[in-house]
Amino acid sequence: MSELDFKARELDAGDELAGLRSRFVLDDVVYLDGNSLGALPAAVPGRVEDVVRRQWGSLRIRSWDESGWWTAPERIGDRIAPLVGAAAGQIVVGDSTSVNVFKALVGAVRLAGGPEAGRDEVVVDATTFPTDGYIAESAARMTGCTLRAVTPAEVPGALSGRTAVVLLNHVDYRTGRLHDLPGLTAAVHAAGAVAVWDLCHSAGALPVGLDAHGVDLAVGCTYKYLNGGPGSPAYLYVRREHQDRFDSPLPGWNSHAEPFGMRPSYAPAPGALRGRVGTPDILSMLALEAALEVWDGVSVEAVRAKSLALTDFFLECVSSYVDEGRVECVTPLAHAERGSQVALRCEDAGEVMKRLIERGVVGDFRHPDVLRFGFTPLYVGFADVERAARVLGETLG
Repeated sequence: MSELDFKARELDAGDELAGLRSRFVLDDVVYLDGNSLGALPAAVPGRVEDVVRRQWGSLRIRSWDESGWWTAPERIGDRIAPLVGAAAGQIVVGDSTSVNVFKALVGAVRLAGGPEAGRDEVVVDATTFPTDGYIAESAARMTGCTLRAVTPAEVPGALSGRTAVVLLNHVDYRTGRLHDLPGLTAAVHAAGAVAVWDLCHSAGALPVGLDAHGVDLAVGCTYKYLNGGPGSPAYLYVRREHQDRFDSPLPGWNSHAEPFGMRPSYAPAPGALRGRVGTPDILSMLALEAALEVWDGVSVEAVRAKSLALTDFFLECVSSYVDEGRVECVTPLAHAERGSQVALRCEDAGEVMKRLIERGVVGDFRHPDVLRFGFTPLYVGFADVERAARVLGETLG
């Protein structure tokens, strides 16, 4: 037994979250791609079967009331809320992340007063996931604003009295860099602008603190660290103090104050319900609700502590097993700047990842030369980490 193998066993023996692995459907593959698609929680298949066979098959239309279908978006939002540091009544689940980014950005421009109030600039993270940039450009055009793309580090210097809204990613999807949500939110507010955060790569992996840090609006997906399943619905956070003024650009019948009144004119529902649009996707919605049960009794702080321990250990193992110069870590080493993934720059990265997957180590490849490994503390152990690094070393050897 190697020294690192022995250390992995010791770390696993002392892991307070190790028992959570049994809440998932897993095999002997080392699965380090939960930052793209989380593993299947064991309770989901049975719950989905019940939704299909009993709720839909037997109760049919009655399930909107009797099975709680109608209230699912806000009920599940309240399940997500503690995972991102929000009190109940501020998150609604539904639609895709892209659609929610659009709602949040246009709503934010309107909250800021828009061009009529001299707030005619939308600032976006230049390193963002491409869709966020596409949506930001369209939202700017539609609201009569100009778009300004800057890196997160450049945001404080880019702010002015013209800034309406700033859209930022909490964790960079390529490198795993964790950005300073408290500091950047404070800077945005000091300029009189609205802060919108994309939490896709942080929710379920580390504390976010939406309420504590004064975030105005936030969006996120649920199929990564929240394990909601492929294409599971996203969510929209609207800070309580903004809810009465939040003016969604997509006023659907589900967000009407009287959804069954069939009024010719729109009157928004109170609270975060304004973020709803059309009929919820019930099958995906209730699969997500079942998936969130894996979080029962789990502390996000404990998850964060294990995440950092896992990524630290992975980097230690890579340093030992991989010949010097074969890979370059592009993820920050400082804990305060690291999410729950490690990105390694590597020659011929696409082919290397194919070979890793063939040997039972699943991560992913990002163009042009990045190997990306995501660490989901709920089901990834230290022996997994040691094995992944060892196989990487053998593959590159």
